[in-house]
Amino acid sequence: MGNKKQLKFGAIIHGVGGNISGWRHPEVPSDASVNLEFYKRQAQTAERGKFDLVFIADGLYINEKSIPHFLNRFEPLTILSALAAVTSKIGLVGTLSSSYSEPFTVARQFASLDHISGGRAGWNVVTSPLEGSAGNFGKTHHPTHDERYEIAEEFLEVARGLWDSWEDDAFVRDKESGVFFDPSKLHRLNHKGKHFSVTGPLNIARSKQGQPVIFQAGSSESGKRLAAQEADAVFTGHESIEEAKAFYKDVKDRAVQAGRSVDDIAILPGIGPIIGSTQEEAERKYEELASLVSIENALNFLGRFFDHHDFSQYPLDEPFPELGDLGSNSFRSGTDKIKKTAKEKGLTLRQVALQSATPRSPFIGTPEQIADIIQQWHEEEAADGFIVHTHIPSGLDDFVNLVVPILQERGLYRTEYEADTLRGNLGLPIPTNRYAKQKDTVEQAH
Repeated sequence: MGNKKQLKFGAIIHGVGGNISGWRHPEVPSDASVNLEFYKRQAQTAERGKFDLVFIADGLYINEKSIPHFLNRFEPLTILSALAAVTSKIGLVGTLSSSYSEPFTVARQFASLDHISGGRAGWNVVTSPLEGSAGNFGKTHHPTHDERYEIAEEFLEVARGLWDSWEDDAFVRDKESGVFFDPSKLHRLNHKGKHFSVTGPLNIARSKQGQPVIFQAGSSESGKRLAAQEADAVFTGHESIEEAKAFYKDVKDRAVQAGRSVDDIAILPGIGPIIGSTQEEAERKYEELASLVSIENALNFLGRFFDHHDFSQYPLDEPFPELGDLGSNSFRSGTDKIKKTAKEKGLTLRQVALQSATPRSPFIGTPEQIADIIQQWHEEEAADGFIVHTHIPSGLDDFVNLVVPILQERGLYRTEYEADTLRGNLGLPIPTNRYAKQKDTVEQAH
């Protein structure tokens, strides 16, 4: 293996796809987003490829213009619990909103998944960008971007506190004496903060990985700050290696400023590899996908990022319109990037819409070419690993069968799992229970 730092991989299982028209591809089961067999096969393929995790994304608001996968899909924790039963080593990571949930419920759900899976649970903490979410949860307004991150920080603090309710040896379970638990190892949180008031204790103990692994996916200033302070790993997305390197350095530097080490946080950009036996074949596969999208659908898709703005009112083949601050309370980092790229490259509205609907990944080519790009991004500190989303089901098989062996041969990627917990495979320490830690400190002082 050598002492090269090993790559990390996750697979996003996205039903009929994150693409507005991907469901039309002949290979995609048109009910994939609610098809348990489809999810099982994808998870088992990723596990065969020794991936660190599978990831299920989520959202809380739809309308007639949402992409097909969003209209009818599994709730993450439910499907992950089902996948826990048909896998044994791969991590199970799901998105759950801190803006529209209660910390006690969320802490309990993830702790349960953690036990069901034997220590493989991870939580992608999101703040829910879509304005319409408020109406589904009896709220009169959607919190501002900065408010949502302030809530997320306190939410996470409460969840982590609840996960430590029981010390690891609290449950004695001695049938002879009739002692089920040691009351001195049960702790109430008694949290009173600006957004939450939670007494505790949580009614489930810690799992063998201590606590679920925390993921974060925002790339705005607030998102990067939260990630640097709290996250074990960050999901991100970049068009170019230069952009990826700048983000990588920024978040790692912030983590160090927050008193952490650069290795405490893994940066995992999303990639959509399209693999062909030749470059031409790979390009043809990309064109085939892109051609499934009509311009009307592409404009609707683009509008989603800008608070469902109606782009059909502008001329298609003139420069991308001036939008001012539109979109800044939803997908801020994404909308800023769209505006900036359109301006710098002089793109028309048609070009921006079609590229948004089917982003052209740099990871298109032969297995060797894709392995080379992955190696370059990894060695030049643009990524610690990648979240692989494939547009068609066989794309994941291709990646596992054709790209993974090349990376293994180069000593960049595991040939066997190091552990059976998500923390173990990501190389993260088990967090010490805060109350056991306090006792140790007190004992040492005496």
